Amino acid sequence: MVAAMFFYPYSFTPKMAAPIGREMCRKCFSQIVQKYPLKSSISSDVLVRRLHNVPKKGLNVLRYHPKVAFSKKSQIRTFADDAGRKSRLLVLGIETSCDETGAAVVDDRGNVLGEALHSQKLVHLKHGGIVPTVAQQLHRDHIEDVVQGALDRAGLRLQDVAAIAATVKPGLALCLQIGVEYAKKLVRQSGKPFIPVHHMEAHALTARMMENIEFPFLVFLLSGGHCLLAVARGVGDFLLLGSTTDEAPGVVFDQVARKLKLKHHPACSTLSGGQAIEVLASRGDSQAFKLTVPMARYANCDFSFAGHKNQTYRLIDRKEKEEGIPADSDQIVSSVNDIAASFQKTASQHLMQRLHRAILYCQQRHIIPQHNKTLVLSGGVASNMYIRRSLQAVTDRFGYRLVCPPPRLCTDNGVMIAWAGMEWLKEGRGVAEDPEAVEFQPRCPLGVDMSTDVLNAGIKTTPKIRIPS
Repeated sequence: MVAAMFFYPYSFTPKMAAPIGREMCRKCFSQIVQKYPLKSSISSDVLVRRLHNVPKKGLNVLRYHPKVAFSKKSQIRTFADDAGRKSRLLVLGIETSCDETGAAVVDDRGNVLGEALHSQKLVHLKHGGIVPTVAQQLHRDHIEDVVQGALDRAGLRLQDVAAIAATVKPGLALCLQIGVEYAKKLVRQSGKPFIPVHHMEAHALTARMMENIEFPFLVFLLSGGHCLLAVARGVGDFLLLGSTTDEAPGVVFDQVARKLKLKHHPACSTLSGGQAIEVLASRGDSQAFKLTVPMARYANCDFSFAGHKNQTYRLIDRKEKEEGIPADSDQIVSSVNDIAASFQKTASQHLMQRLHRAILYCQQRHIIPQHNKTLVLSGGVASNMYIRRSLQAVTDRFGYRLVCPPPRLCTDNGVMIAWAGMEWLKEGRGVAEDPEAVEFQPRCPLGVDMSTDVLNAGIKTTPKIRIPS
């Protein structure tokens, strides 16, 4: 089995302890690490006193502390070294909805104090897709280390946070179960409030960590399990304009990549399916094959990718037959780049048309004020730069500001869950009255369904907006 990976986005800047007067001791930190576990709740000044065998009065401690380099906005310090720590709210977030085990601590200013992420990507790449039972076991094996890693990076103990937030919906049931059960365990141990988080709402709110975005704003979430357009009117207050009727774009990109046997392609062997499609599409001719844009005649904001996948499958089968390539071989069709490019372009046109209609609907219903025309684009598929440029063409046409979180925050992570919990906490809402009664929900829509009203509005999306070359 391919080894799974840990990602700790932090760097160390040592500030050594001075045991006597101002003399700097350069051995304290290394000795502390060797003699005491990282999970120790003993403060650094106590540890240094023990190492130097000096009384408290004779000790002048400048603590060693981690710095987290993650958010451009933040100048991040540990909780222990912040003079204003008593007035700050801190939330620990836990994410296990799919194939990433993530945890992070954020403060009420949008600073990421510590984060740890265990990625299962290479394991599932070997299996050709996410296997829920495998994902669940990997979450179970690593969640304790990931959560403790986030706290260690922040220089915190569990008792230092104001609340614990965790993804409870939607996602893979077996994966959600691990995160919810572990969060409940921490709540029982610490007595801290528990904030259940909707995974898609967390994606929608992440951009508010980076920029000053006022409600209401338009949200486009694209991921492996979801595809939706919504209006965020407030924390926990969404209008759902449209969602996928069958499969999500991320899943279909992965399936087409598997059909094309891209894991055997030298340029794609370590890439996810969606990344592989994007790389090869950049080398191909998107006009080489004419594919039908899904749901072009349906005047709503819903999505469908199953038909697009099937027509691409038929194209691949035809090209393999023409070249005499057995379906069960590792050989790849010669036109793989052109197929990838044509597939990606058609998917992008589908997304553009739905966004076009969503903007016109908000304009017709006066939902988004003229001074706040903002689209937040998030989710793993939003990291695809071709798709991002395509949607940028739509926002430019209507004078919308396009806001995308950094690529690291577009995919699943603990930061977005912690921040969503913080948004609820700052409003004094969202805390579970009975944490033990909270249950995970594999399926859960986001907000009030407005799709019928969108359809009844009969909005036409003409003239078409071209994808920039």
